[in-house]
Amino acid sequence: MASIIKRKNGWQVQIRKQGYPALSKCFDKKADADVWARVTESEMDRGIFLDRSEADKTLLGDILKRYLLEKSPQKLGYKPEKSRIKLLLNHPLSNRPLSTLKSSDISNYKNSRLQLVSGTTINKELNLLAKVIDTARIDWSINTANPVRMVSRPKNNRARDRRLHPGELERLLQATQSECLYSILIFAIETGLRRGEIANAKWADLNRIKHILNIPVTKTGVPRQIPLSRRAIEVLDSIPKRDSKDIFGLRPESISQAFDRACLRAGIRDLHFHDLRHEAISRLFEKGFNVMEVATISGHKTLQMLQRYTHLRAENLLEKLG
Repeated sequence: MASIIKRKNGWQVQIRKQGYPALSKCFDKKADADVWARVTESEMDRGIFLDRSEADKTLLGDILKRYLLEKSPQKLGYKPEKSRIKLLLNHPLSNRPLSTLKSSDISNYKNSRLQLVSGTTINKELNLLAKVIDTARIDWSINTANPVRMVSRPKNNRARDRRLHPGELERLLQATQSECLYSILIFAIETGLRRGEIANAKWADLNRIKHILNIPVTKTGVPRQIPLSRRAIEVLDSIPKRDSKDIFGLRPESISQAFDRACLRAGIRDLHFHDLRHEAISRLFEKGFNVMEVATISGHKTLQMLQRYTHLRAENLLEKLG
């Protein structure tokens, strides 16, 4: 039987039942104390009680920090995930105990963020938040619901279909002020590699005899080998020899910064470095490579994922139509 005691700052409920840990919880209103006592005792009687005391004293911010410390560093996408967690830590929700979070709280967060960012961005934030709470429940034994799983998601943005317009690559190459970036641009078009894969490319992973580059660390976590075209080999042969193990010697962020400056000088708008991957993969299809061949080079696991990066020009399909 629960006992409800009047305290100076409210009401305290104490429940002692054989087979269960002693519970104690304080409320501002007696009505709330009565409800919690009845629900808790009913759950114990029916054998469905879960001890939520840990969730009562654990803030959302606590598990976000723990996840950032223990789980995020193991991921290839550590940096963007770290940024999303820092954003969530700066939100008032991070100061709420896990047990108090409701789907309406998550929905309000979603709606407020929709005023500032795209649906795709919000979905990435909600996916991360759901994963963090699931980790707290499964790995850290904190009994709590996951309200994120009960909230509808906004539509993702339409996938980018930006390809190079005629003459843009030539203008971009002319606008580069670095031989290294010049080589990287051509290599990206010839291989379809991601920015991080180019930055991490090592001389030790290059098989000059077979014209193959080994990519041991990938976004999907599956190593792959890619064949190198004659022009890609020419790019590698043109790079001055140095002591660095890295082929190009630039960090991913430095590649993007140099690329953006080159686009500005060339007067090219709305072009991202990742669009070069779109361009490269689309060119492979236009050369007649089949889906499996392209997937082997690009590293995509499913046709659906590959389609997001494939945009064929209608005029290049005319010859097949006859």
